[in-house]
This record gives sequence, structure tokens and C-alpha cells, in this order.
Amino acid sequence: MPDTDAPATPGPEEDVVDLLLAQHARVEQLFLLVIGSTGDNRREAFDDLVRLLAAHETAEAEVVHPLARTLPGGDDAMVDDRLDEERQAKETLKTLIAGGVEADGFDTGIVLLRDAVLTHARYEERYEFPRLRQHVPADRLRTLAAAVRAAEATAPTRPHPNAQSAQGNLAAGPALAVVDRVRDALRKPSAG
Repeated sequence: MPDTDAPATPGPEEDVVDLLLAQHARVEQLFLLVIGSTGDNRREAFDDLVRLLAAHETAEAEVVHPLARTLPGGDDAMVDDRLDEERQAKETLKTLIAGGVEADGFDTGIVLLRDAVLTHARYEERYEFPRLRQHVPADRLRTLAAAVRAAEATAPTRPHPNAQSAQGNLAAGPALAVVDRVRDALRKPSAG
């Protein structure tokens, strides 16, 4: 199974933008694996994609988007648009999970989801991340990478479209994460 938790760059110099850019690249790779695979390989790649997207979007909603609202020239509409894109992606992902990778329409759904998620990532890269680099000191960006990793460590492993705000994630996230992790453990075949 691919290691979706590997650091984007080794060592203490990694900043939050580097981390998120590396995760965007990993998301793109996982979409290619899901689309280009079948059977167990497809299911495993899809499960990895679901976990990464759930953790990534939770951490952005808890750490990155609230900070972006406070930056000079802050644009609440830009952040609201990103949150709406994330909510829509979670809804689509939830539907794909419910049907499974063998369901009729999965191939079309995963391509549509890929296009939406990658467009969303490009908007973040073009509009949100440059503002972070411009207005947030480098040492704080490095600290924020650790905050994102901490948020991801306690994030749900499945999409929960109704818990998209920072407050919603902080309030419901740990409980949802426990439920998701129990469900994940029960779904794994036992070794031995």
C-alpha cells in the first residue's frame, strides 16, 4: 500500500505550502491509479485516495482556510468558494464510496471527481498559497506544516460534507475519526 503519510520534503524546512503541494501531487497520482486499475488494485488505490482527501480537506478547513481569511487583502468569497468546492467533492466522494468501485457509473464519477478536485487544487495553488507565502513568515509556515499534520492525524478517514467549517471539524472531527477508523479496521482482512 502506498505511504500517503510520507513527508513532502524531509526535515524541518518543510513548510505548509510545500506539504499541501506534495499532497496535491499525491492526490493526482492516486486518481491515475484508481482510473487505470481494476479489482483489488483499484479498490486499494481508491481507499488510499479517500483517506488522503478526507484528511487533507479537514486539515485545510481547520488550519489553512481560517488563516487565509485573516491575511491582508483577505477575500472571504475566495475561501467560501474553496469550502463549497470541498463540500461538493465530499458529496460526490460519499456517493462513490456507497456504490463501490465496481458500481455502474463509477468510471464516469471518478473522472468527474478528479476534474473537480484538481481544479480546486489549482485554485488553491494560484490564489491561496501565494498569499500565504507573501504574508506569513517562513518560520510560521513551517509551524503550520506541523499543525496540518496534527490535524490530519486526528481527521476522519471518510468524507463528512456537513463538517466543513473549522469549528465543525474541531467539534465533530475526533468522534467521526474514531468511527471511521473502527470501520476501516473492520473492513481490513485479518492477517494470519
